[in-house]
Amino acid sequence: MTTENAPLPRTELADLLTDAAQSVSAILTAEYPTAANRSYLHPVLGALFAGPQVACELADQLEGLIEPRPATPVGLFTLASYAAALGWLTESLAELTATVGQICTRAGIPTEPQDPDTAAHGGAEQDGEFDFAFSALEVAAIRTAAEAAGLTPGDYVEVLSESLLAASRITDACMEIPSGLLEDAAYVRGAASDHVWIGDGPDSLPTLVRSLLARVEAAG
Repeated sequence: MTTENAPLPRTELADLLTDAAQSVSAILTAEYPTAANRSYLHPVLGALFAGPQVACELADQLEGLIEPRPATPVGLFTLASYAAALGWLTESLAELTATVGQICTRAGIPTEPQDPDTAAHGGAEQDGEFDFAFSALEVAAIRTAAEAAGLTPGDYVEVLSESLLAASRITDACMEIPSGLLEDAAYVRGAASDHVWIGDGPDSLPTLVRSLLARVEAAG
């Protein structure tokens, strides 16, 4: 004889969404030690290191929400919100990983061990200039960092700019995802009963689902 698990109360469902929001937010403050010869990757290494771990934790929690499948509308609402958050985070991390790969290719990071003298002076032959307005101190710092990375100053500025842009995109995602989760958590926690999320139209969908649909429409 089998006994079905009792549906989780709304407070616990809301707590799951809140915990997920906190986990995703924590990606933004993650730190990862960066070697001097890879300093241009510093803006993204924290998220690149912590993001997959958070995604795995959310995936494990989502599996617990799916089995057994929620039997109440509020449970299904929570499941939809959680799944949307995980999908959005996974997509953002995949984009980040691909961008970092492109940056590494552009920077000429070797796949085989390189002679230290060659690595140290790999960019010394071309002193590529950059079309940015930097102060004398900033120029000196860039030249020092570029030399450590084996790049020309111009190439160093370009890969660092790409890294900063990638960091900006993952930051946006790791701010918008928690915001939607917290909105949905507040909705679940404040519901008058377990029979919420009954209605027609997009307004009855979780915040993150609506956000994803809006992104799809904008991309189309």
